[in-house]
Formats: sequence, structure tokens, C-alpha cells
Amino acid sequence: MTLILAIDQGTTSTRAMLFNEELQVTASAQEEFEQHYPASGWVEHDCSDLWTTTAATCRGVMEKAGVKAEEIAAIGITNQRETTLVWDRKTGKPIHNAIVWQDRRTSEFCKGLKSEGFEDTVTDRTGLLLDPYFSGTKLAWLLNNVDGARARAEAGELCFGTVDSWLVWHLTGGKHHLTDATNAARTMLYDIRKGRWSQTICDRLGIPMSMLPEVRDCAADFGETRADLFGKPIPIRGIAGDQQAATIGQACFQPGMLKSTYGTGCFALLNTGSEPVRSQNRLLTTIAYQLDGKPTYALEGSIFIAGAVVQWMRDGLQIIRNAAETQPLAERADPSQEVVLVPAFTGLGAPYWNAECRGAIFGLTRGSGPAEFARAALESVGFQTRDLLDAMRADWSASGDAVSNAPLRVDGGMSASEYAMQFLSDIIDAPVERPAVLETTATGVAWLAGAHSGLLPDMEAFAKGWSAEVRFEPAMDDATRDARHQSWRKAVDATIGYAS
Repeated sequence: MTLILAIDQGTTSTRAMLFNEELQVTASAQEEFEQHYPASGWVEHDCSDLWTTTAATCRGVMEKAGVKAEEIAAIGITNQRETTLVWDRKTGKPIHNAIVWQDRRTSEFCKGLKSEGFEDTVTDRTGLLLDPYFSGTKLAWLLNNVDGARARAEAGELCFGTVDSWLVWHLTGGKHHLTDATNAARTMLYDIRKGRWSQTICDRLGIPMSMLPEVRDCAADFGETRADLFGKPIPIRGIAGDQQAATIGQACFQPGMLKSTYGTGCFALLNTGSEPVRSQNRLLTTIAYQLDGKPTYALEGSIFIAGAVVQWMRDGLQIIRNAAETQPLAERADPSQEVVLVPAFTGLGAPYWNAECRGAIFGLTRGSGPAEFARAALESVGFQTRDLLDAMRADWSASGDAVSNAPLRVDGGMSASEYAMQFLSDIIDAPVERPAVLETTATGVAWLAGAHSGLLPDMEAFAKGWSAEVRFEPAMDDATRDARHQSWRKAVDATIGYAS
């Protein structure tokens, strides 16, 4: 058994990849699935799509590579976080569509809890803010709005899980209801210091704790697949939420190391070591990974819209046919125009956390066109990242020089854009490193599963093997950098002001 099967279940597609003993991808398969928008600010998935695309891509990659289950040592799972599912404990049938992490339907509920002063309790225990982004209020909404759900939950008939739990349940034929510490830490129900579900928060949200999965390390025994799925049972040995898996894949194992992933959204994590750092700048304190029962913590900043802004240009504005067209368009933009796009399509994430904002564009002229929109879209990601890093530097003041001087390791689909990454380096005034292996999320969870199975090397050897494919150095002068960022902050302030 010389291969690891990594499942990467994302917001818009599911991928399965086979890794060899050198952690090289030998084959991959991918399937997209439909997004559902039943109301403004609401985002859902058909739960069955998450499972069927997972099973199909796993079978597909094995068939493509001519691999049998006997050759696979273990499975690792990484997943979109916070997306919330509830299903029948006996049948596995969901009671409702999955409510996606981007969904904002519980904004008013969160406002009410904040007015009670409950956010301090949430932040103290979970490291999170009281926001619709997280799973807790989504789960409460399902119990309060799906006919019969609360009674069934209180009777012990229903299971709650994030996507990893849903997949483990189905992969193991309903034998295991499990999650890992990184996914648990994103539910707004888990005490990250005590390492257990919070009775206080569950009671306030009206969530029976019998619904919750058992929490294990990121590298652990999560059961084995049904024999009929792939021809023979395969053990599941690693789970991590997608951003934590990317942190592992980028080998950010030392305090002060920083990574940022640019997918649908953007997520920056700063390793803070064995002690959680409580943010004073509305960042999140979370678990980066947990091994051998010991959590390593991180500060995280979450941007809701990164790569999704390019999708909007393609599907909404229809001014590009594919993401690759944004770079040549941006390079043709009129340098005399300063068009600023604030892509708050589903609200603003860190460090603002304003659920009511919606997108806005500033500085349009009669001559503004697709090129200026493309440049503004790509630059919006750099501006948002700058805001996150500024907040992280303030929170991590004890080693602020290390954060400001350290390279930012990047990954995700948008990191392939030379224009976007150079602007990112310019606006944060720090080197940006893109790894030789771009599949960092899948690599991270493959390493977890492979190391736990004894197939892959330990953390130190894994970190030594990390290398950069390209390094972007800042080339913008200080005056231009400060002026550009000041214009961005004015645009954000105006967007927030309009929403209020």
C-alpha cells in the first residue's frame, strides 16, 4: 500500500487526488455541483451532491490511475468549513439542504444575541465572533424552521455535522459520527481551550448535545470505508478543515509563520503556537491543527469574496469567459483611473465583520470598462489581505517584526495570477511565496493520513521538503502604497456607511 487518497470537498466542486510516497499527485478527478440561492444572502447545497460527487471522484481517480483499494494505505479528508448539515441518525437522510458557510440568514439572530452581551461568552470559549458565518446559528435555524426538527433532535434522532462528518458517516456506512478539532473549532460550539463542546453555548442556542459528533485529532482513526464502495475497506486517517489543511500543506509549523489561501474566499492564518492569542482587532482565534492531543493555535482572518469576484465577472457581468482573461485585461487598464471595488457581496469579513454590507464600486468614469473592472477585482484581494495582516501584526505585537518581515505563503486558484500576487506583495510590503506544489490543501491532509499510517515522514522532514516555485518581491514605493491603501479604506468606510 503505497498511495494516499485525498478528498478535497470544496464550495463549488469536489476533488479526489492520489498521492505517492513522495507526496506527489499521481492522478486527480474533479466534479462541480450546483449552488442554490433561495433568497438574498442565502446559499445552500443539496446534501446528496456533496456525497455523490465525493464517491464519484474517488472511484474516478482510482479508475484513471488503474489503482485498486488494496494499493491505498489511507484516506484523508479536507472540506469547506462551517457548512452545516443535519441528518437522520438511522437513515442518513438530510432534513434540509446544507446551509453553506457564506449564508447570512441568521444575521438578525446574531444581532439579538449580541444585544444580550452573549458575544463575550462565545469569543471567550470558541475564539470566534458571533456571526452568521459559523455553524452554530445555522444549526439553530434548522432546528427552529424545519418542521419537527427540534422534537426529533431532542429525541436523539438527528445528527449534526460539518461536511467532514457527513462524508465520514456515508463512507463508513453510518458507523461513525466524528469530526476533527479544526472543524469543531469552526462551529461556534466548541471550547478550544478545554477541548470539548460548550454546554453553555449549546444551551443558549437550543442545541441538544446528543447531535454533536465526537472530536478527534487531525491525524487519527476515523473508521474505514464500506467494502462495497471501492472493492475493499480503506482506513480514514486524517481530517482537517480546508484552511487548516492548507496551513499544514504550507508547512507553517513554527509560531509566526503565515499563509493565505485564495479560493472562493481568502483565508489567512498565523501560527501562534501552543497558546491561543485573543484578538483585539476582530480576528478569529482558532485551532491550526491538533496532533497527539495537543492543539496548535492560530489567528485567522477570513475574507468572504476572493476568487468569487472573478466568478462574478464571468457569470454576472459576463465580461470574461474564464479566470485567465483577468490578467491581460488588468494589464490594459488605464493607469489614470482609480477604480476601487469593495466585493462585499455577502457582507464584509475580517476585520470588519459587517453582515449588512453589500458590494460597491467607486471611482467610475465614462471611460471605465472591463479592463478597469478586472484590475479593481484582482486588487481588491490584495487590499483585503493587507487589512488582515495589519490586524494580525497588531495582535501579535510580541513578535511583530517576525510577522511583518516573514514571507506570506500563498496557494489556491487565484495565486496563479501573476498580477494579483505581485500587487499583493506590493500592497503588504512583504515577499509572497507561491509553493512548487500548489495543491497545498490536499497535500496537507494527505500528509496527515500518510504520516498516521506510517507511510510518510514526520513533521520535521515534511517541512524541510517544502519549496517555493516563485517569490514575488515588493516593488511599490511607500508613498504610492500608502495612498492606494488610503483610497481603499475610504471605499470600505463608505460601503459600511451606506449599509448603515
